[in-house]
Amino acid sequence: MKFYKLIFFILIVFFKTETLFSEKNLFNVNNIELKKSDNTTNNALADQAIKKGFEQLIEKILLKEDRNKFADLNFISIKQLVIYYQVSNIIDKESKEQIANFNITFDKDKIHNLFYKKGILYSEVSDKDLYILPIYIKENEIFIFNNNFFYENWNKIYTDKLIEFILPLEKIETIQKINENKNNLINLNISELFQEYATKNLALILIEDNTNGNPKIYIKSIIQNKKISKNLNLKKLNLSTKSFNEKIIKEAKKELIDLVKSKNLIDIRTPSFLNVRLNISKNSNLVELNSRIKNIESVENVYVQDFNMNHMNLRIKYLGKLEKLISLLKIENINLQQINDQWIIKTL
Repeated sequence: MKFYKLIFFILIVFFKTETLFSEKNLFNVNNIELKKSDNTTNNALADQAIKKGFEQLIEKILLKEDRNKFADLNFISIKQLVIYYQVSNIIDKESKEQIANFNITFDKDKIHNLFYKKGILYSEVSDKDLYILPIYIKENEIFIFNNNFFYENWNKIYTDKLIEFILPLEKIETIQKINENKNNLINLNISELFQEYATKNLALILIEDNTNGNPKIYIKSIIQNKKISKNLNLKKLNLSTKSFNEKIIKEAKKELIDLVKSKNLIDIRTPSFLNVRLNISKNSNLVELNSRIKNIESVENVYVQDFNMNHMNLRIKYLGKLEKLISLLKIENINLQQINDQWIIKTL
């Protein structure tokens, strides 16, 4: 009798294995604010919000070279990608104008199908922290924390919701390490600058002023444990020094965001499968596992292969790399480890 109850229980938990498998939906775009006016209908506002939401979505999950591939996508096609939207009315505290606030959810399967047809990879970033130190060099003098426009203004210019840029506090050890390598900063070991964050995403930006007014900008980073270096070529043209420095920050941040995205790409054309065993106990059960795994966008489905009263053999269909899946599972307090050639999964 207990065994039949277990079968019925499994059927309830996994009744819809093809449903959208995320509560923290990557394809949500929230807080799209539009001013309301007497001559604008609610439908017209909704259409504006959907178009703006789609633009924000592809900016969030696509590399910059892929975003222009949707320039010719008409609005009817974009609207068909929407599952639903919510709208609420708020009053702007300063202008006292009425604002319509939209939250839009795009259909994951339809987005996947669109990307599949165009052969586009998209990015799902789980580790949003990027520890960064911009260094300014002028006339062979190095400015790290003081008199450094880029350090002082980095988080005041071009805010972005995808990546949180974290600047280190002033430390004498950091200054000493940079001064010791002042003649060879390009080869500086940036992990030593961020010793307490050595396992995180790191970046060093070198901005070297020169006589022609177009500084050399060099990015040295470690993203997802991969070393990436890049040069930026920017022209000052007729910009003031302040405006040009702001442009440097903006373009460097955009480049870093794309670097993080490039190391978190998902190819929907090549899903992966992983066979795991769940040992059933009070502390690790199917309901809890299913509840947590729903928060992982890259997990497409979980199938029950076979089971008995003590354990279940599950098959996980997921997108991306196994290392990424393991890190996402950890975020949800799910442990996945290999024991005697068998992957064991459990909730913590």
